[in-house]
Amino acid sequence: MIDTAPIAGDFLSLLAARHLSPIRADSSPAAPVQTQATTVFAFEYSEGVLMAGDRRATAGNLIVTDRVDKVIEIDATSLLAIAGVPATAFEMARVLQTSFEYYRRSQLQPLSLPAKVRALARLLRDNLPMTMQGVGIVMPLFAGLNHAVKPAKAQIYFYDPLGAQFQAVGYAASGSGSGTIRSILSFQERYGKPKPQAMSLGEAVQFALRLLMVASEFDSATGGVSPEARTFATIKVLREDGVRTVDTEQQGQFLRA
Repeated sequence: MIDTAPIAGDFLSLLAARHLSPIRADSSPAAPVQTQATTVFAFEYSEGVLMAGDRRATAGNLIVTDRVDKVIEIDATSLLAIAGVPATAFEMARVLQTSFEYYRRSQLQPLSLPAKVRALARLLRDNLPMTMQGVGIVMPLFAGLNHAVKPAKAQIYFYDPLGAQFQAVGYAASGSGSGTIRSILSFQERYGKPKPQAMSLGEAVQFALRLLMVASEFDSATGGVSPEARTFATIKVLREDGVRTVDTEQQGQFLRA
């Protein structure tokens, strides 16, 4: 007889044991056009990791909204950036938030970074039937503090839609505008001054906003940044002391600096 009891502290195993896995659905030609969220990226700067995303969501050739927050604080030491279908990605974020907190309270210690990375990979694998049908595809970025090294270091991970996980070296990007952003990040890292890892917070925020400005010129699904219209990005930084949000007022100040 197979033991189906959940592993101690594992919220996802608890869901499976209670037969509460996400609902599966078959695609249909009559289904509405999916809402898509793009573009997100993360890179290392002098104090940790900066993670950012534009605020546009599209459905086919329609702009659904320019007010989506695509960078989500999972816990005090973890960030998730979503690219793909927001409905699926937001649900994954809520499950991760609950899972990490469930483990912390039940085991009286936080989940390790490798375990957090695998938890997101597992959610993506559980979403495989939907992904193979072209429904609910998500390609997220994840950043977390690795307390196994001293001082604690923020690390970036990216995933493919099937759940494979990869640690980024310096930077990562996902979504329809990611090609442009990766190209600029690669150039800046090789030939630019200062390199992203040497940028102060102000320089890193200004650089991130300019990345989105350029990406929006070549990709209609990327909302970009418009100070005149008070349209900025969602930007959060992960440092040794935790997560900090860079609000629109600060973004405007850094962009003008």
